[in-house]
Amino acid sequence: MIVIIGAIIVTASVLGGFAMAGGNILALIQPAEFIVIGGAGFGALVIMSPKKVLMDMCKQAGATLKGSPYGRHTYEELFKALYELFMLGRRNGMVALEEHVMNPETSSIFTKYPGFLKNHHAVAMLCGGLRPIIDGKVKPDQLKLLLEIELDALDDEHHKPIDVLTKTADAMPGFGIVAAVLGIVVTMSSISGPIEQIGHHVAAALVGTFLGILLSYGFLNPLCVNMQFTGGSELAYSRCIATSVIGFANGMAPIMAVEVARRGLSSEVKPSAEALESMLKSVTAKG
Repeated sequence: MIVIIGAIIVTASVLGGFAMAGGNILALIQPAEFIVIGGAGFGALVIMSPKKVLMDMCKQAGATLKGSPYGRHTYEELFKALYELFMLGRRNGMVALEEHVMNPETSSIFTKYPGFLKNHHAVAMLCGGLRPIIDGKVKPDQLKLLLEIELDALDDEHHKPIDVLTKTADAMPGFGIVAAVLGIVVTMSSISGPIEQIGHHVAAALVGTFLGILLSYGFLNPLCVNMQFTGGSELAYSRCIATSVIGFANGMAPIMAVEVARRGLSSEVKPSAEALESMLKSVTAKG
């Protein structure tokens, strides 16, 4: 929603200022310029992007319209699920976690926290971190390297669509110049015509430059920055899971494993130590 509000502010400011200066907003409506700039920009985007990157870009751009789903309530569910799972492993041994890790959809613990269970990436991160420990394939001190590699891959996957869209945004002023040059070519071919016609062609050519700069700095580059924040919030959520799992696997008490993860959060979503202790006590009470 905030992205839409920002786009409206940019558009209203530019058009409003232009109208206040005595400009005719209808003069900015030049379909040919839109086609040249938009088509060239989209074509360049397709040329430089594999299919998966294009699909991920659409998903990430759509996610900016909804805003980050990783708020305080999301982390509250996560901490409760982690604590309950770790408490079970502490009491009954790591083998007791196998049924929950192998079949999370039917887990009696995860089904209590539907918000967490719907996040398939988060569930895969948690179960994928615990499974090698349960199976005995890795030692607890080797788990950190395993999960750090997974986090690096997730970070890289987030940045590829952003890098491609940033390059496209940086190219938009250049495509605006291309549209302007083409407009000047049209103008020169009509140089013997009425002065009004020549003025119209020159204005259309300048609109091309204007659109290229506006699309780049007013819309696409800001969208890339927002996508970085959205991707960063997902990475922080995954890192929170990894940190907690590593702590528990290395012998930390369940409450301390969750506490370590809490301390790595930003102030926007981080509960206080007292609030965390209170919510974990409620889990113990229900148990």
